Amino acid sequence: MTATAASLLPLLATLVPSRPNIPIAPRVSQFISMRSVAAPEPTLIPGLSASDFQHPEDKRASQLLKTFFAPVELALRGAFSALVEDALFMDNIASGVLVGPRQLPELHQALLRSCKLLSIETAPDLYIRQSPYPNAYTVAVQGRRPFVVVTTSLLDLLSPTEVQAVIAHELGHLKCEHSLAIAMANLVLSPLASVSPVADAALQTRLLRWQRAAELSCDRAALLAVGDVRAVQAVTMKLCGGSKAYGKSMDVEAFVEQAAQYDEVADGSRLGRLVRQSQQREATHPLPIYRVRELQRYSDSGEYATLRARGRPLGEGTGGGAAPVAPQPVVA
Repeated sequence: MTATAASLLPLLATLVPSRPNIPIAPRVSQFISMRSVAAPEPTLIPGLSASDFQHPEDKRASQLLKTFFAPVELALRGAFSALVEDALFMDNIASGVLVGPRQLPELHQALLRSCKLLSIETAPDLYIRQSPYPNAYTVAVQGRRPFVVVTTSLLDLLSPTEVQAVIAHELGHLKCEHSLAIAMANLVLSPLASVSPVADAALQTRLLRWQRAAELSCDRAALLAVGDVRAVQAVTMKLCGGSKAYGKSMDVEAFVEQAAQYDEVADGSRLGRLVRQSQQREATHPLPIYRVRELQRYSDSGEYATLRARGRPLGEGTGGGAAPVAPQPVVA
């Protein structure tokens, strides 16, 4: 394992989130338009799999890699476990607050509830870390010590429902194992850079497109855990330009309408189209206004309605309350 692991160390470094990740995208809110109707309750969908909610581009790319590059996946898992996982645990446990039944129990319940709704059997560790930037992140590999980190400024900015959507978004990354899949893609594509720079550039563009689709998948996971599309859209809005002081004056529907205004200018001239391309070319996240519009389309789709029809209200037949999900054990 050692020789293989050592050779993969530079690639494994790409799995580790850099901090601060200034305005990441999406999560949820109380700052909903006064025109909004009562939010639907999330439904518990037995046996929910990642492929049930993945964006089509994310699903295709993930399945392709897992089908044809299984040995690469196995090597990366082993190297991650041997070289990275314990170091990340030590960093988080030394410098963060570990959420649990006695420590911030309301956040612990939000984690368990989201895990239950997303059919995640073992809850990851949840840490709160001090930062002036509202952010949340995970290393999306289902290893021995999965975790989610949420920053203090994010907690200060968002309502409890919003925070649950943030957690669910990160759980979506974990369920889909996006970090592992994208690391696999980078490893497979890395030899191409020296052989054909043009082909490498084209494939890197496709890889970024996949990363943006992966974010849309996790927005869908947040919707499944919260049940209210306006709430999830409101988180994206707040991370763009939210204010604790003026939050109650913000209108989600008006923010969604900005996408049409953007398209009007972008589609109106060659310059507009070039600017739009440049804004998205190297982005790992979709433009926020496109993000909220895409989630609206998904929430209105037959695909989402069919998925919800498979489920039942969270409390029905379960005794209600939070999920009986086992917290991830801490191994000394």
